[in-house]
Amino acid sequence: MNKEFNLRLVLRVMSSLALVESVLLLFVCLIPLIYGESDAHYFFISSLISLAFSGLTYFLGRNPSPSIGKREGSVIVTFTWIIFSLIGLLPFWLSGSIPSFTNAFFETISGFTTTGASILNNIEELSHGMLFWRSLTHWVGGLGIIVISLAILPVFSTSGTQLFGAETTGPTKDKIHPKINETAKRLFLIYVILTTAETILLLFGGMNLFDAVNHSFATIATGGFSTKQASIGYWDSAYIQYIISIFMILSGINFSLYYFGFKNKFQKIKENEELKYYIIVLFSFVIIVALSMIDFSKPFSFPVVEKAWRDSMFTVSSLMTTTGFCTVDYMYWKPLTWVILLIVMLTGASAGSTSGGIKMIRIVISGKACYYEFKRLIHPNAIIPIRYNGHLVREDILTRVLAFTLLYLVIAGFGILVLAMSGMGFMESIGGMITCLGGVGPGLGMVGPAGNFHDIPEFSKWFLSLMMLTGRLELYTVLLLFTPAFWKR
Repeated sequence: MNKEFNLRLVLRVMSSLALVESVLLLFVCLIPLIYGESDAHYFFISSLISLAFSGLTYFLGRNPSPSIGKREGSVIVTFTWIIFSLIGLLPFWLSGSIPSFTNAFFETISGFTTTGASILNNIEELSHGMLFWRSLTHWVGGLGIIVISLAILPVFSTSGTQLFGAETTGPTKDKIHPKINETAKRLFLIYVILTTAETILLLFGGMNLFDAVNHSFATIATGGFSTKQASIGYWDSAYIQYIISIFMILSGINFSLYYFGFKNKFQKIKENEELKYYIIVLFSFVIIVALSMIDFSKPFSFPVVEKAWRDSMFTVSSLMTTTGFCTVDYMYWKPLTWVILLIVMLTGASAGSTSGGIKMIRIVISGKACYYEFKRLIHPNAIIPIRYNGHLVREDILTRVLAFTLLYLVIAGFGILVLAMSGMGFMESIGGMITCLGGVGPGLGMVGPAGNFHDIPEFSKWFLSLMMLTGRLELYTVLLLFTPAFWKR
């Protein structure tokens, strides 16, 4: 029997989170002032609206009980992301940068969920403030609104664990410190270090500071929003493409492993099966795609081989880590590569990273379960336990992993049918659903790397917005809200 829903605590926590967004919007006011642009007041107005919402929810949530359960955690996390997107779209909408409310919401939730699917046909026409806010939504959403808030606010001492569990990814949650707030602070510090390192390296490659910061935000968050319509292809620089490729791959690694590295616990990194399979699968697909682009009927030359390798490495790492940056239009590649790219979109990178998709840990455990099932059929009396990182995989974890993988594929299939019925083309429906559910960005066909989501039906945009949120919060956090049992007292 569920206890009474703690609405006052939900409102109090959401008040604190809305205050965070208010401060972020106020901070972005500085960018138009620095560049001498006239749209700072749109961010200021949006900041005031967020502050007013914070004040209202604080008043309504007076004297809350400290008790929090899974219901409260799911509601707080889901509605925080929705409210952040509704308030976050205001600068785009009020300024006329994105005049359609639907398009402004799609772009904003795509930012916060680090999907990177865009409706913009005129990215370079946006002001520096709008571009920076667009990239900042990535950076905040990448590590997680709740996780960043846990790192900088002391108000979640009683509810942090439930909120952390509802927002972070993977079948297991890595607590690198007994206190959840300290875990969040360490993850946040790693996040900042990676962002700073990439920014510095991109500056060496010839990017200006504004572009370097924006692209670092998008890379480390595995988001994919660029300040250029041509994405990373705008620079046509091998150095920049390799730097971003490396940091996309680094961002697809479980952030806890960086902490273990800082603590000289290299054995934990060495024994991590997810990291091993992530690297093996990624570079196996890079090699296959690169080979498919080489014309073996012509003499080899280093520039041709290097270009094929670079384009393959960038594209595969971009889609597998669900970043979504582009340097080439892979729709001109062989159809074989489309299948491979769809597989890596579904797979995703590591749990505990900023990437989307099913996650490599689930793929590995599901693969082992299938393999050992074959062995049991051959040796029916044998006891063959499934092990991961040297530890026995408990039956409940195995069940959750297999159920999640099946549910993910069922939702993807159902979503493809919904999009096809809404008027999208078949290839666009497949690519659009997989890319938005996985938080990837570019899909196939008209929503591929050379296109965007501007011309898809309005219903499809709202449906895909829901799918972005569902995929980012690992399905259950959102889907639980639609089950009658969740709301029964």
